[in-house]
Amino acid sequence: MCDRIEPLKEDSSNLDTRLTIRERTEKNEERLSVYAAKSKTALRERMEEECPIRTKFQRDRDRILHSKPFRRLKHKTQVYIAPSGDHYRTRMTHSLEVSQICRTIGRGLQLNEDLIEAIALGHDVGHTPFGHVGEEALQKIIGRFEHNEQSIRIMKVLARDGLGLNLTKPVLDGILNHTGEGIPFTLEGQIVKTGDRIAYLCHDYDDALRAGLLSQDDLPQNVKKILGEKPSVMISNMVVDMIEASKGKSQIRQTLEVGGAMNEFRQFMFVKVYNSAALREERRKGQYIVQALFDYYINNIEKLPSNYLAWAEGDKTQAVVDYISGLTDNYAIDLFTTLFIPR
Repeated sequence: MCDRIEPLKEDSSNLDTRLTIRERTEKNEERLSVYAAKSKTALRERMEEECPIRTKFQRDRDRILHSKPFRRLKHKTQVYIAPSGDHYRTRMTHSLEVSQICRTIGRGLQLNEDLIEAIALGHDVGHTPFGHVGEEALQKIIGRFEHNEQSIRIMKVLARDGLGLNLTKPVLDGILNHTGEGIPFTLEGQIVKTGDRIAYLCHDYDDALRAGLLSQDDLPQNVKKILGEKPSVMISNMVVDMIEASKGKSQIRQTLEVGGAMNEFRQFMFVKVYNSAALREERRKGQYIVQALFDYYINNIEKLPSNYLAWAEGDKTQAVVDYISGLTDNYAIDLFTTLFIPR
């Protein structure tokens, strides 16, 4: 589409008319903070012709948004395995919520919102079926599996039927380092690293309230005092704190008070929700399905779609991991039923 569009015709009434729309946007980025990432200088793994309309970060966002791995996120759950209700978060709604929260922070700091959006939409595409339950199952099976690393493999190798998306390095760096010990080299990536945690804590808390696992009375008093009790209020308080603490700084920060309360909130959620006894049996079932599917395909590699073995360059374990990690919750359950349950 972009390659067929001609640059704007010259108009003597506008000094910028000899610029393409993309070039005008790149020029506007010069008005952002001195700490903002600029799309014009971003590098890709492979050189390609520029689009006259969209910047590199805008193209990255669109490539992620229109990709099959992103579409599959609508059927990958956040906490609850294959929930029956319509209002529980999925990985897709979570990614959209991360994007909204982080763009608000980025706007407050005059950073590059297009880069933020691309990282936020792509950060979780490497998640397995059943969320962290499936991730833990694959870790037990092969020794190491991290969803952020799988996200990068999808972006570089598996997406677009093995061609990859050829994203820019700032987007890939932000996706890779949105979790774990690594720190993104752009402030936009750093925003997503913290904004992701804000989003999943508050929205998983909201879902836990809906599911009856928690009540607002269960929240630690310090969390209530500093962050608030309602998810929307908690998000607003943490967003405002990040903007105020990061103004004019070369790093994204939180105040000690709010950062401490957020960590306390996170510990509370792990004890009361993520590792709760109420969800233990469902987690066991999810891990069992992942283990069973892995064992089946590693011992019957000819049953695996042939392109996965080609994309893994003949590595059977990697091919099976790529296939299973890409499954949605319901597809994994249906596949398990087809392979192991008598009709």
